[in-house]
Amino acid sequence: MKTGKLLIIFFAVVALSAACFKITPVSEIPNIEFISFQIFDTTDILGNKSKAGKLKFRFEDGDGDIGLNQLNGIDTTNLKMTLYRKVNGVMQLVTDAYDPLLPHSSYRIPYLDRVGQSKVQTGEIIISMIYQSYKQDDIIKYSFFITDRAGNNSNVEETVEIIVSQNGTYQKQ
Repeated sequence: MKTGKLLIIFFAVVALSAACFKITPVSEIPNIEFISFQIFDTTDILGNKSKAGKLKFRFEDGDGDIGLNQLNGIDTTNLKMTLYRKVNGVMQLVTDAYDPLLPHSSYRIPYLDRVGQSKVQTGEIIISMIYQSYKQDDIIKYSFFITDRAGNNSNVEETVEIIVSQNGTYQKQ
C-alpha cells in the first residue's frame, strides 16, 4: 500500500514539473539547414552516362505554409538556387543562367499537409539534378533559400564545396 502511494506521488510530481516547461514558439518565417550534397554516376533518359547531384536540407516553419498547390500557378517556384564556381582558388558567382552546373535556378516544392493540431511543419527536402556537361576540375557550391505561401523568405544556406567529378557525399563540417 505504501509503495502505491509513493508511485502516485512520484507520478504527480513528474506531471506537475512537466507542466511547468514553456513551449518555445517557432517562427512563422521558414528556417532551413543544409545537410548534405551527394554526387554519383547515373544514366539520363536517353541512356547517356552523366553525373547526378542530390541536395538535402531540413526545414522548419511555425505556421506550416510550405509548398505550393495548383492555385499558385504552374510556373510559380518557391526554392531559389545560386551557383558559385571556383576560379583561380576563389568562389565566384555564376551569372550565366544556362550554365550546365545549374540545371534550374528555381524549383517547386509541392503543397505539404500538416498532420495534427500543431501548425509547426518540419521535415527534409531532397532536390535532384543531372549534370550533362562538366570538367574534371569543376568545384562548385550552391546557395539556396525557400519561400512560404505567405511570401516569407527563409534564411540563405550554402552547400560546402563540391568536386563534381568525384562521387561522394559532401556534408557540413
